[in-house]
Amino acid sequence: MLSIRHIVKQYAGHRALDDVSLEVESGQIFGLLGPNGAGKTSLIRIVNQITAPDSGEVYFDGQKLNQSHIERIGYLPEERGLYKKMEIGEQMIYLARLKGLSRDEANKRLKFWFKKLDMESWWKKKIEELSKGMQQKAQFVATVLHEPDLIILDEPFSGFDPVNAEVIKDEILELNRKGATILFSTHRMESVEELCDSIALIHKSHKILDGKVKHIRNSYRNEVYLVEYSGNPLSFNGAQPFDIIGETISDEDRHTIRIKLHGGRTSNDVLQYLIPQTHINMLQEVIPSMNEIFIEKVNLKP
Repeated sequence: MLSIRHIVKQYAGHRALDDVSLEVESGQIFGLLGPNGAGKTSLIRIVNQITAPDSGEVYFDGQKLNQSHIERIGYLPEERGLYKKMEIGEQMIYLARLKGLSRDEANKRLKFWFKKLDMESWWKKKIEELSKGMQQKAQFVATVLHEPDLIILDEPFSGFDPVNAEVIKDEILELNRKGATILFSTHRMESVEELCDSIALIHKSHKILDGKVKHIRNSYRNEVYLVEYSGNPLSFNGAQPFDIIGETISDEDRHTIRIKLHGGRTSNDVLQYLIPQTHINMLQEVIPSMNEIFIEKVNLKP
């Protein structure tokens, strides 16, 4: 759906993007990750043709990006852009018509979305009369009303309370199930593993990591396990096939230890060592979260 090739973008003395390339497959939910100021929004603005790259190319659905693609893209910017003095219903229809919908079709779709998101009483309200979260919900509707093939969401959960964040998350997943490709930018890792098929991590204008979430997490496996056992606390003499790197006691009879296997050892070796000594309730591998990988990669990058 989206092919970004060797993009460079310079602002005065600051290079916002330096030879950034990535591929977003059709039907994916793709996370564009990175700390604030990493270059994520600069890249999104290029895809939306708000700015142009200094070098490099962007291809949309196999064609070099051009003005005709605007109607097939929905964009929710981090800095919200609705007109504060304009009635919401009329404003949504106006924005939908800019994306190619007739007034009748825009009105029909808008009534559907207002009912679905419990916004029916908002039609005559002005944006300035709404809370930040309500404004965000209205902007989300404006983003998806024309049923774009590619939906770009820049920090989509900013300003939402937990209940409405969950509502919007469910809507994103439903739009994706219906065929939309989703590209969303965030520095909040808790959303990534719930939503994303693939990610790219940008730091200090460079792409430093990309791929499918599952594959990335598996590539950072580090032979760390949690073991829960019952009975008296065990004592270890150094002959065990692992090092203990953390221990918590749940109650008087249940103990959880965090272990790291010695080189070449397996979980079977752990069980063979422990079973003669105690009752094992659980042995579970700890695969690093995307948040842990994010922190490691960002801290390691000079």
